[in-house]
Amino acid sequence: MKYNVIACLTGILFFACLESIQAQKINESYRVETIKMPEGLTSETGAVEFLPDGRLVACFTRGEVMIYNILTKEWKLFAEGLHDPLGILVISNSELLIMQRPELTRVKDTDGDGIADLYEKVTDDFGISGNYHEFNYGPVKDRKGDLFIALNSSSGGGNIRPEVRGEINPLGREEGSKGQMFSNVPYRGWMMKLTSDGKLQPFASGFRSPNGLGFDLEGNLFATDNQGDWIGTSPLHHVQEGRFYGHPGSLVWQKGWNKGNPFLLPIPVLDSMRTRAAVLFPHGIIANSPTQPLCDNTSGKFGPFSGQLIIGEMNKERIVRVMLERVGGELQGACIPFLEGNGLRKGNNRLVFAPDGSLWIGQNSHGWLGDQGIQRIVFTGKPPADIYSMNLTENGFELTFTEPLEVSAATNPDNFKFRHYYYKYHNKYGSDQFDIQDVPVTDIKISNDSKKISVTLAALKPGYVYELNLGDIKTSTGNTLNNKLICYTLNKLKSTDL
Repeated sequence: MKYNVIACLTGILFFACLESIQAQKINESYRVETIKMPEGLTSETGAVEFLPDGRLVACFTRGEVMIYNILTKEWKLFAEGLHDPLGILVISNSELLIMQRPELTRVKDTDGDGIADLYEKVTDDFGISGNYHEFNYGPVKDRKGDLFIALNSSSGGGNIRPEVRGEINPLGREEGSKGQMFSNVPYRGWMMKLTSDGKLQPFASGFRSPNGLGFDLEGNLFATDNQGDWIGTSPLHHVQEGRFYGHPGSLVWQKGWNKGNPFLLPIPVLDSMRTRAAVLFPHGIIANSPTQPLCDNTSGKFGPFSGQLIIGEMNKERIVRVMLERVGGELQGACIPFLEGNGLRKGNNRLVFAPDGSLWIGQNSHGWLGDQGIQRIVFTGKPPADIYSMNLTENGFELTFTEPLEVSAATNPDNFKFRHYYYKYHNKYGSDQFDIQDVPVTDIKISNDSKKISVTLAALKPGYVYELNLGDIKTSTGNTLNNKLICYTLNKLKSTDL
């Protein structure tokens, strides 16, 4: 009996080690390193950026701003006393703009001793009610020099204080609701633009918890949002001026609003007003709490995905990759796990590329699910075997891979399992998947270089997520694909392309 137990344990350990080796092999294109944090620091990371001289600057939600010398591996305190800072814009080696709870603040070292001695308000022209969920994000700068910040909606799980900053508008909250986010003070649930002459202006509305914003290489502004009331599953929005993105409370701060309480409008009316997400992250499948969208601008230093978006995820040990295309005049596209496990922690809140092309990630739990600290992801130089892109065609999809595929498996319809579903737009918290159906593959073609697969489907419907799970497909050299799951958000059909 004793021998059998030992043999059983030995077998378990063997297969556990085998699984570990296989996992390591799958992710050997990228290496995860953990940065040692200062002793005594609660390292819930609110933002990470790089200074022009190559040092890392990070802010932490309990108020510290610290600088890390990546050569000496030493930390130094630069500023402190901030309130829940969640964003940094670097102006110079000695000057930062930091988005904290009460204001956008200029923090500067004016005497050259390496410690900030100037804390200056840039703008506080937005409301604060004292609700615990009134987080603020950004700033990011566009090509014209204008800045953008995002203001979280207030939580229905909390209330507002007797003294607030800004006008109170009771129509920004559904009467009697204890669950829905709301906007009783300006401009909760808005993306705001700070012009170069210092004026803060409302830019776009309808956000719930837009914990992350950024630009792509073409200058398009993006923001993630988090699943909840009015948001069936977490989205990535292409943010454009004057657009409404779905959460009603913020509409009361729209100029000329005269329709009363927006929560009482019929859902079809609100649905007709909103702009659809460019990409939906299926809940429990791709991401539950996406964070900052960061464009890969490394020109190949981080691998073959330059120009695509890399997005953090709070609830899983995962980073997500997004590939976009323009169809019918609007951006839409696909999302795929980029890196899973392999030493990566949860709580991946803020991302930045270093000058050497490595990806630095600040982690945060912020009272919910997550971790703390900072990690670094390095491209090892080994080309990843993965799906490079997924593009819509008139009758299906074209998949491009980073490496040539083994032809027989890549042209076997049994290795392409498509299903589609949609998420309902309603005031409930999240949404089930509706009309889940398998979608038959009717034809498969492979390119001469074996890197592109054209898949024809029995039907395509706008308004659905198309989820693809790949079977036993390998590269021509026998490598297993890093990812076999990808989800495309089909808002418009290719036949409507302008």
